[in-house]
Amino acid sequence: MIALALPGPTETALSLQLAGNGSSAVKLFLLFTALSFASALLVSLTSFTRIIIVLSFVRQGLGTQQLPPNQVLLGLALVLSGFVMAPTATRVYDEALAPYLDNQIDQGAALDKAAAPMREFMLRQTREQDLQLFYEASGRPMPARGDVVPMTVAAPAFMISELTTSFRMGLFVYLPLLLIDVLVGALLMALGMMMVPPTLVSLPLKIGVFLLADGWHLLAGSLMRSF
Repeated sequence: MIALALPGPTETALSLQLAGNGSSAVKLFLLFTALSFASALLVSLTSFTRIIIVLSFVRQGLGTQQLPPNQVLLGLALVLSGFVMAPTATRVYDEALAPYLDNQIDQGAALDKAAAPMREFMLRQTREQDLQLFYEASGRPMPARGDVVPMTVAAPAFMISELTTSFRMGLFVYLPLLLIDVLVGALLMALGMMMVPPTLVSLPLKIGVFLLADGWHLLAGSLMRSF
């Protein structure tokens, strides 16, 4: 229990209670340490990278400049990432965090148990050639089926695979929108309307096609199913 008394006419007490019977100071320190690396872990070990890159491709393809704003894209990416990662996060809590806070396991065992669900998620999304790349770079042989892949290999291989997958998905979204730009530009040239900016005509057309196809629904569904 950590308590803080605020002076005033009526004394107000602010307290923080951490679960478990161990050292609250140590657990609080570990909590703040983990939070300081939260952004790096979010980008490196979750579905966030793939989702935000594909959403950025969509905005670039639509040509709407800053619409949706960066904050909206980040918020949508975070919400979708939370949905995708919920089963893995639940396993981490049930198998590692909750037993550790209840002093049933030590820190080393908690880290090992927390790494297992994360590793399983990452390896499902990782291409074999990317794993092989980092094993060759480290001078170690590829593991046999069933062997544990260390996080030092799984994490970078996962990130490379995520970049490849996200750019491939982004290209499939970008090309149809680019085709509209090309067709509008060719049509304006044929009509002799060379002084009219093509984006002035193609922008509402692309937005209209995107909305008629229920683009956000299809995009969110495709991103979630891709995991």
